[in-house]
Amino acid sequence: MDEFEQFMIDFLHLTGIDLSLYKRPQMERRLTSLRNQLGCDTYPQFAEKLSLQPEWLHRVLDKMTINVSEFFRNRERWTMLSTYIFKGPMTHPFRFWSAACSTGEEPYSLRILASQAGVTEIDLLATDIDSTALSHARQGIYQQHQLREVTKSELAAYFQETPVGWQINREIAESVHFQQHNLLSDPYPSALDLIICRNVLIYFTDGAKHHVISEFAKALRTGGLLFLGSTEQLLHAKEYSLYPVAPFLYQKLSTMP
Repeated sequence: MDEFEQFMIDFLHLTGIDLSLYKRPQMERRLTSLRNQLGCDTYPQFAEKLSLQPEWLHRVLDKMTINVSEFFRNRERWTMLSTYIFKGPMTHPFRFWSAACSTGEEPYSLRILASQAGVTEIDLLATDIDSTALSHARQGIYQQHQLREVTKSELAAYFQETPVGWQINREIAESVHFQQHNLLSDPYPSALDLIICRNVLIYFTDGAKHHVISEFAKALRTGGLLFLGSTEQLLHAKEYSLYPVAPFLYQKLSTMP
């Protein structure tokens, strides 16, 4: 067993997060860089420091999760999503889940789309493994580069400029429920009309990816949609009772066996 393998065991005991479910080359490269930045020469030394200094753990989680996002990233995909999710009569309050939501841009983007479609009955859960990212999401303050795809009319309608950035309107912020969640170990919500999980699966091993997609499929209602990132096409979607209806958008058409 090499140092990094032992570190993964120590990290699992410390946090409950199983690093073996992430692609090792990417994860090891990121964590080695952080380990060196923090002045540790070896992984045993790094593990010991993490057990003694919680603030280091926050930095590690941030490094793991790559909290880089923006509102309406790939705007044409969001326009497409809106035409599918809000196209028919509403028979029940919508249940949406933004998984691995990072600092909140995606669930807030979804809530703005709902507002533009005149939808008010909505249960919107947004989760992430990183508590620091969730704290930023709850604050709802963003910089100009995170708002590049937001139109001037949307900026005026849904944001307020402050000395430290653009604040999402309270009505939008209060309609999103943020919660910490580990996609690889925690229970999933159920009876969902839409799951958004973009640019996350690419960091998982094939086994972990299979687990997540399987659980997503179980969590969706029949007819529910799964919205993935532009690098995450599902080549065997039908194995999960998911069918492509548009680029990177999949619909559950039957109950999972």
